[in-house]
Amino acid sequence: MNDIQFTLNGKAVSYAGSAADRLLDVLRDTFRCTSVKCGCKEGECGACSVLLDGKLINSCCVAMGAVEGSTIVTLEGYRETERFAALDKAFAEVSAVQCGFCIPGMVLAAESILSANPHPSEEEIRVGMSGNLCRCTGYNAIVNAIMNAAKEGNGLW
Repeated sequence: MNDIQFTLNGKAVSYAGSAADRLLDVLRDTFRCTSVKCGCKEGECGACSVLLDGKLINSCCVAMGAVEGSTIVTLEGYRETERFAALDKAFAEVSAVQCGFCIPGMVLAAESILSANPHPSEEEIRVGMSGNLCRCTGYNAIVNAIMNAAKEGNGLW
């Protein structure tokens, strides 16, 4: 059996376990990326969201064999970027965070939305966030944070 090679948060890594193991479990248990949460186990809540080759995916639905040669970004890696700083500021300014469980996935979803369209409409943001559930804050503050980040992003996206 060959190790699975991929890039995690900018670093080349290797996984020697089963290709059938869930990406979610490997990220949390092997690589200690605790921003990736297990919520629903069926790809409905977005708590396990990561960027896989720049695309937002639910890591609970991806087997490790599918990530060979890929680039994965979790919040642990993303938080080192200027884009994160802009989103972090925007989320804080409108109090878009309460318990924080969903926020890593929400922030990565926001990155995905803004990467595809640096000036999205409110509707485009709501559609883009539709795979991420929040039980505390509600969506209006999160949508407002993303709209503000788009306005204040100064060409980051």
